[in-house]
Amino acid sequence: MKLPTERYLDQKRRWPSSGKHILASFDDDTIWVYQAYSPKIGLFAASNGYFGGEFRYSRMSWIKPNFLWMMYRSNWGQSSGQKVVLGIRLNRDFFDSILNQAVPSSFKPEQFVTHEAWKSALSQSEVRLQWDPDHLPNGDKEERKAIQLGLRGETLEAYGKREIVEIVDMSEFVAGQRANASGERFDELITPLERPYLPSKQIRTHLGLETS
Repeated sequence: MKLPTERYLDQKRRWPSSGKHILASFDDDTIWVYQAYSPKIGLFAASNGYFGGEFRYSRMSWIKPNFLWMMYRSNWGQSSGQKVVLGIRLNRDFFDSILNQAVPSSFKPEQFVTHEAWKSALSQSEVRLQWDPDHLPNGDKEERKAIQLGLRGETLEAYGKREIVEIVDMSEFVAGQRANASGERFDELITPLERPYLPSKQIRTHLGLETS
């Protein structure tokens, strides 16, 4: 697999234990996000390097930069319609533009003066933001919050057709590590190498992102 990996427990010791953080695999130019699909959609994307075939651009599509959140959501690639787990490598400039457009999926009084102002922003934005509890490999909740981003419209078109650097089918890797996701075997678990991702100060403020 092309993504760098490391023992989960070694990484966990370095990760922040609470607060809003974007844990991700990234370099100077690109960042990895994850999605899981049925074989018809997932294998097409992995083979062609873009989303097409039965993929629906008329629906919102959610991306997750945190591997273990994707494992929780897909039950380690065992949930119906999520058996093909994809790693999608994106241009960082595009990912940052997504973050900058993101509007929370629920009203945040510290960010919007009125409920109406939030609803107006939500209806106009093509990127929806959710902070959810991060999860341990076995599904237990963490105090730390993980981000997921819903894309639609022209932003989803750009994501699916133009801004992807590469798509990797991670299903075999996921299946190989699935047995290590129980608490008794965390010491054997290998996961993609992730660290806190810090975009510009303006974006960090926009997201309410923790910096330490």
